[in-house]
Amino acid sequence: MGRLGARFQALRARGESALIPFITAGDPDLETTERLLYALQEAGADAIEIGVPFSDPMAEGPTIQRSSERALLKGTSLRQVLAMVRKVRTGIDVPLILMGYANNFLVMGDDGFAEAASEVGVDGVIVVDLPPEEGVDFYAALRERGVDPILLAAPTTTPERARMLVRETRGFLYYVSLTGVTGARAAIGEGVEAAVRSLQSLSDVPVCVGFGVATPEHAGIVGGFADGVVVGSALVDRIDRAASPDEAIEEASRFVAELKAPLFRERRGSGPT
Repeated sequence: MGRLGARFQALRARGESALIPFITAGDPDLETTERLLYALQEAGADAIEIGVPFSDPMAEGPTIQRSSERALLKGTSLRQVLAMVRKVRTGIDVPLILMGYANNFLVMGDDGFAEAASEVGVDGVIVVDLPPEEGVDFYAALRERGVDPILLAAPTTTPERARMLVRETRGFLYYVSLTGVTGARAAIGEGVEAAVRSLQSLSDVPVCVGFGVATPEHAGIVGGFADGVVVGSALVDRIDRAASPDEAIEEASRFVAELKAPLFRERRGSGPT
């Protein structure tokens, strides 16, 4: 069992939901990203998504698009992100997940990227624009090397496809809580709980909810039924607004601690989870 599986197993035993914050690598620079990883772990993150900056992040709203632009202007590349993961891996115990787009990863080749990710200690990979039907070889290469390919479901996912996704994903299934791009929202969309419980009924794979979770109150609501909560834009926005790297780390740490606090409550029953 990898780090992701072990983390969810431990959380379930304690009746907790996972908090998975997202930051963009290289925003504002890789040195600050490295410091943020340690700070987020200390603040209570159960796993961390590291966004690999991309020039055309079609699923992202303005906040994360701008963070990718800032990182790319600093010259941040996938190989630099992998080198950073290698550097921090001995001091970071929580699972580290790379999130990006197919062009980010496939330029290295299926086996080349999978081997590099495994070697440096990446625990999971989310490829926003690579469905399992089109990424058979890529996802197989990851699984063979112990890296979890994390697939996505959405409000438009059919029951038949949902059964396929829970069978093929590893680590957890990422449920996109709304149709549209990433970004903080004023409220959790209707039907999210019913959709998550339906996915949970199909298997014991953890189901985590992202897109639109913006406040501790949102996290508490979603954590009442989901196995985990992913928060991206609201955190990236705080990092962007900070006057200095030190302030960014302080603000990010405070926010993550606030998001995690309601997730310590025992989750309401949901079948196999």
